[in-house]
This record gives sequence, C-alpha cells and structure tokens, in this order.
Amino acid sequence: MRFPFTAAHRRTPPEPYAPGRTVAEARGLTVRRGTRPVLAGVDLTVCAGEVLALVGPNGAGKSTLLGALAADLVPEAGEVRICGRPARAWTPAELALRRAVLPQAAALAFPFRVGEVVRMGRAPWSGTPRADEDDAVVARALAVTDTAGFAGRPFPALSGGERARVALARVLAQEAPLLLLDEPTAALDLRHQELVLRLCRERAAAGDAVVVVLHDLGLAAAYADRAAVLHDGRVAADGPPAGVFGAELLSRVYRQPVEVLPHPRTGTPLVLPERAP
Repeated sequence: MRFPFTAAHRRTPPEPYAPGRTVAEARGLTVRRGTRPVLAGVDLTVCAGEVLALVGPNGAGKSTLLGALAADLVPEAGEVRICGRPARAWTPAELALRRAVLPQAAALAFPFRVGEVVRMGRAPWSGTPRADEDDAVVARALAVTDTAGFAGRPFPALSGGERARVALARVLAQEAPLLLLDEPTAALDLRHQELVLRLCRERAAAGDAVVVVLHDLGLAAAYADRAAVLHDGRVAADGPPAGVFGAELLSRVYRQPVEVLPHPRTGTPLVLPERAP
C-alpha cells in the first residue's frame, strides 16, 4: 500500500555532487572511550567520486572514525559535517537520505527474509515520489551483491558471508551519496571480496563518496583512490596508496617489519610481512 505524498512527509533529497566535491569532513575530531582517547584531533575530508580506505592496526580508531562520520558517535571535541551542514543539524530522516552505514556485524532479532531486509534500506524514501522505485532498486541491489538467489530465505539462516552481502545490499538500496562501510570484506571469500570492492569502485564512479574500513592492504591499494593510515588515534598519512604505503611507515604503524613491492603487472603496491627464509 502506498501513502499519498504530502507536505507532512516531505524531505529534501540530496543534490548530486560533482566529482571531487566534499561530501563529508571531520575537523579536530576527538573521541574518548572512558578515559582513553580513541581519536585525537583528526582531520579528514571525504569527496564525491572516490573510494577512501581507512587502514591501520587494531585499536587505531578506524571504526570509531567511521561511526563519528556517520553521526552515530558524539565527539568530545571537533565537528563532523555531512553535505555541507553539521551532522547533528540533520534530522534522522534527512540524515538517512545522505549517508548509509554498514556496521561490522549484521544481526537481526527477528527472522526477516532476505528480500525484506534489503527493502529496509528503502525506508528513508517512504512517502516521497521515489518510493515508486523501491521494487527496481531492491532487485538491482540483490543482483549486484549476488544475493538474489536466496531472497526468500530467512536472514538468520544464512552464513556469515551471505549475511554480510545482504547487509551490503541493504546499504546500496538506500541510495545515499555517502557510503560508510566497516570491514565489508571480513567474512567473505576471495571472489566476493573482489565483488564488494568492485561495487565500491562502481558507486564512486557513479558519483558517491565511499569510505571503507579495510584490514587487507592489498585490497586497499588495488581499489582505493585514497588511503588514510590511522595510528594511535591520529591520521599518520593520507593520500594515494602508492604514495602512503611505504615500508618504513607501515612497519612503524603495524609494529611488524614489512616490505612493499610493485605488482609485476599493474604496479599496485603489494604489502608483505618480512619473514625469515
């Protein structure tokens, strides 16, 4: 059943962003967990048309920074701006039209079917003219994430990797210009890791801004336009992977000696731990 579109339901959808334009930014961001500073004065800009990878060791602040960019965490100091306004100035409904978030864990308390879970991503568009696109958008999101074949299955019955792809399909169905993805490849096999990162590149090519937390530096080097290396709650380096993935920096940040070699065919940096012969 469709409800009529009235002034009471009206929201202003985000305007398309030109490539390179700032979609989100953090300025002087400080976040604490208890007495421990997790982020300390972080500055970061997220632009339309690019994939930005957040990398760094465990505890470096990657997920916390993503949560702050999503306006899910309130910083102790500093500011996050989304689509030109302070993140907290948007109503929840308006914010949901502008940013979509994929958390690390995909869990639901009720046995919704996969198609219903993906359709949840369309909730921000309810009561708008674009609600008429729901069926087509959901079908497309299922297809590109390779989940259409089990659209009728209960979500709790899926494997971890299948759940992760369904959760991504929900995020894609939301059609927000800012995608914030926390370790979207963690539970996936090789084929689906590549599929997810190709989708990130496709969304960036279509004009979205994509921020993705990754532990696999090879994936980050192959697919990201920029990489921000986090270390002790700060951005230790920010730039194209080929420029920031240096052996000295990564060895210091990860506290593990590494060597960085160019891929023999593409030249993309390959980061390998140093091992005794």
